Parts: sequence; C-alpha cells; structure tokens
Amino acid sequence: MKTCFISQSILLVTALTCSAQTFADDRARIEPYGFIYGFGLGINQEIYKGYDIRVIPIPVVGYRGEDLRIFGPFASYDIADFDKLSFSIKLAPRFAGFDESDSDVFKGMDKRKSSMDAGIGVEYKFNNARIDYSVMFDILGNYKGYESSANLSYVWRLGAFFIEPSIGLKYQDSNMVNYYYGVRAHEVTATREQYSPDYALNSTVGVSAATNSILNGLTRIGLAKTWYGNSITDSPLVEIDSTSGLYFFLSYSRFF
Repeated sequence: MKTCFISQSILLVTALTCSAQTFADDRARIEPYGFIYGFGLGINQEIYKGYDIRVIPIPVVGYRGEDLRIFGPFASYDIADFDKLSFSIKLAPRFAGFDESDSDVFKGMDKRKSSMDAGIGVEYKFNNARIDYSVMFDILGNYKGYESSANLSYVWRLGAFFIEPSIGLKYQDSNMVNYYYGVRAHEVTATREQYSPDYALNSTVGVSAATNSILNGLTRIGLAKTWYGNSITDSPLVEIDSTSGLYFFLSYSRFF
C-alpha cells in the first residue's frame, strides 16, 4: 500500500480544518453548527523521487460545535477565548512516510511510519484577517519531533463567494526532517549516500474560495504552492524543491 503522503496532502487537511472554522466579526458564517458529512479530493505533487501526481479522495464525517470541531481523525477544542484571541488543543494524524514498495529510491531502507500529532493552537482575528499559530508534537514516538507553523490569511466576500489568500511558514525540527528525509548508515548504497539533515523552514502561498450556494452545502476549492528548506531538498530521496496542489471539498451540516 502506498504511504508516501508527506508533501501536499496537507493541503486537503488544511481545507478541512478551515472549513470547520467560523468567519468571525464581519466575516459571514457560511457553515452552521452540527454534524458534518461530505467528501474531499486532493490532486497533489509529491516531493520524493519516483512520484508525479497523486489523487487523494477523502470521505469526511465530523462535527462542528461552538468549541469542538471534529473531521474524522482531526480534532480541535477551544480552551480559552478572549474576544479576538483564542487558544485551542489539537489532534491530527501525520500522513507521511514510505516503505520499500513505494518507489525504487526506497529499496533497502527502513519503513518510515505515519504518526499522530497533538499540540496547541493560537488564533488572532482582526477585521477580516486571521493569524494562526500552532505547535504539534509526535505523540506516538515515531519521528520523535515537533512542527510549528504560522499562517496569515485574509477573507473578503465577492457575491456568494468568500475568497481567502494566505501565506505561511512551517518549522520542522531536525528529528522530523531526519526521520522522513534522512538516510541511515546501513541504508547507504552506491547511488544513495548517508544523509543526516538539520531542521527545515518551509513556506507556502495559497488561495481558496468557499460558498454555500452550491448543492446546499459548503463548497471549498483551493490552490497552494510550497517551497521546502535546504535540509529537505538536499536529501538524496528528493528530486524537486517545491510542490503544488489543488483541493476540492464539499460538506453538509445537519442538526441531530
């Protein structure tokens, strides 16, 4: 089974998370509270050698409440709210890793596992802008590291659509980068040298559009591009320094 999802499948995860949030203040609410069901589709570029385009269908079942938001294995709970500033605890799977069957470049390498992350998020809203910051830690002990990310976005309304451009930075510590992109001593071959990378700082720009006027549900579509730090792009397992991805998401909310 293919497990190499570490690059742009996160775009679809971001879409699901954003779709669960409320546009506060003069942002109109486009999705009510209640149980959620729907589906998502990601068309993503992979960063590892031996991969081109990956299509990822994801069914969605969850719940959106005033404090609690659940989208399948993704969950967050608001623990404090001070007008424009809020704090939450988060749980999210890390779709990452590979095994030998994924690509010839991984032949003779140990399997790199997906994991589960948990951490804290901070959100600050002002007018139609939002700043998000989070720190997520590996709670299963697979890569034994952490990731912190910051994102700035702005929403404005164009008729029935909400347009949201965003920019973001993501720090991945050396344990994470070394686990998913490093090459251990016993994995060295004539064409694959040993590699022990340091931390990486990745940057992303994107834009999305959302509306609740199609099929009586929330529809969201977006496009993003990510540039990876040198510690990742210098890996002998990697062949490109940036990736692009497109996601589509349709959900329905119902009260029970």
